[in-house]
Amino acid sequence: MSDRPLIAEKFLNWISDVIQRLGPDILRTKGVLAMRGDDDRFVIQAVHMLMEGGHQRPWKDTEQRQSRLVFIGRNLPKDVLREGFEACRA
Repeated sequence: MSDRPLIAEKFLNWISDVIQRLGPDILRTKGVLAMRGDDDRFVIQAVHMLMEGGHQRPWKDTEQRQSRLVFIGRNLPKDVLREGFEACRA
């Protein structure tokens, strides 16, 4: 989770690399993300190596703009994933 917005290009490059390298061990990925300079929520979903994402809707005034990303899988390197995600923050 991050309270700081993400840099879209960095995040998309990073998550694409993660899905390619770790895809066979990733059972499910879900995220709701706040991208820098974007008023819409960005939603991402993946199953193994199949990923889709896009703008969902504008953030509501009552919502806290946080980025949350969850991986469910086998023997995933938690520290590597956490560090990579944090490196995408603005």
